[in-house]
Amino acid sequence: MGRVVCVHGIGQQHMGESQLYASWRPALADGLTRAAAPPLDASDVTCVFYGDLFRPAGRTLGVLDPPLDASDVAEGLETELLLQWWAEAARTDPAVLPPDARTLARTPRAVQRALDALSRSRFFADVALRALILDLRQVRAYLTDPAVHAEVQRRVAAAVTDDTRVLIGHSLGSVVAYEALCAHPEWPARALLTLGSPLGIRHLVFDRLRTGAGGGPGDWPGRVEQWTNIADEGDVVALVKDLRPLFGERVRGHLVHNGSKAHDVTRYLCTEEAGRAVWEGCGDG
Repeated sequence: MGRVVCVHGIGQQHMGESQLYASWRPALADGLTRAAAPPLDASDVTCVFYGDLFRPAGRTLGVLDPPLDASDVAEGLETELLLQWWAEAARTDPAVLPPDARTLARTPRAVQRALDALSRSRFFADVALRALILDLRQVRAYLTDPAVHAEVQRRVAAAVTDDTRVLIGHSLGSVVAYEALCAHPEWPARALLTLGSPLGIRHLVFDRLRTGAGGGPGDWPGRVEQWTNIADEGDVVALVKDLRPLFGERVRGHLVHNGSKAHDVTRYLCTEEAGRAVWEGCGDG
């Protein structure tokens, strides 16, 4: 049925639809329980997968990602996003030394200092250097590579049916879901739930949004009646917690506390706020 279509974010290239479903659905079930809502049937939840687009060809799960360092962070979007992550991590984590005017200049040394600083943050504590750089590449690829963008959007469209009522997007997936709804006002989905979203990053993400013919960044997403955005105060990816200044007062925003794993999708999904948004979107609330 696919009443709820879930769209993952960055860093999932070694996963797959079934593995995502196995983690997303139980967490969402707990969120519905917190919201005192009835459970969804197993067939009500569908996970879109596109992580394989970022996995190098000919690789197996037993092979490590290639060694990467600061020189592999591309100028432009990748470097700018990395520096913004550094500034946000320093704002929310006293263990991270903040950048100053000199280190925020877009130089190779600034990139290395940003990577060093983020390696000491709680947010990126379990993220290897190569994985962090690959995450930056995935964001850039989706936002700037027409072929990647088109294939990701095609997979989302293939998952949406006449029964779909809610789209959930986590991290980069929130950008994917928003763009998909804007481009397809004919879809029956009436609710959008965004978790740990970077949609509010003005120059790097917001200004690059593609919303279909005649549309533009900030447009309301299709026929959606309810848009709920949830962010953790310490979520570095969700640099802008309140999306209303860019997308309008109709966006319902919530701050939650996910503990040490601020960006973790399962911690977002199991909240009462997420459960209520899905319940209401499905028409059961």
